[in-house]
Amino acid sequence: MISIVIPAYNEEQNILELFNKIKYDHEIIFVDDGSIDNTLSIMNSIKDKNVKVTSKPHTGKGQSLMQGFKMATGDIIITLDADLQDDPEEIPNFINKILDGYDLVVGWKYKRRDPIYKVLRSKLFNLLTNILTGINLHDSNCGFKAYRSQVTKSLNIDKGYYRYIPSIVHWKGYKITEIKVRHHKRLYGKSKYGFSKIFSAFFDLIKLYINKDKFQR
Repeated sequence: MISIVIPAYNEEQNILELFNKIKYDHEIIFVDDGSIDNTLSIMNSIKDKNVKVTSKPHTGKGQSLMQGFKMATGDIIITLDADLQDDPEEIPNFINKILDGYDLVVGWKYKRRDPIYKVLRSKLFNLLTNILTGINLHDSNCGFKAYRSQVTKSLNIDKGYYRYIPSIVHWKGYKITEIKVRHHKRLYGKSKYGFSKIFSAFFDLIKLYINKDKFQR
């Protein structure tokens, strides 16, 4: 069984279209991160036996993912963002890689459709992440991922550490790979990653590196 976990914060214009793009008979778990628009009500309006909806106060993407992981019943768990920049048609490619023997498959937005400042920022943080954590990925923080369920059960992600899930999984000894994925421009809503996130992401990376022994199996 496949579970698809979708965290969302203020994505009212994207939820229904995203749901309609997922053309697979899989469990879908929408996690509303305390949205202040109509995101939650739109999630709840979807009447489908495969859809589960949960909500929580606005505490961030990391805890949204953890809540979704706890609810997921699938052997393989897919995560993707709710902003329509990830393409659900890529899901079978992730599943095939898991079936090839990998524990975590990370998306690589090969042609990233974001402003240049976001692209450059991402390249810098991926370089720093690779150097400090010993992983070798192009896009560690890509929201589009596939996990074996035992990997998600081993995680306890708090606050900004979700950006570095592949590094934590790598330290735990799991087998990781990446695949190129299509990436679309954001058409509706606003990005949640403003300038202030640069500093918090950097400090989270330093804290993660200092405390890496806590994350090893």
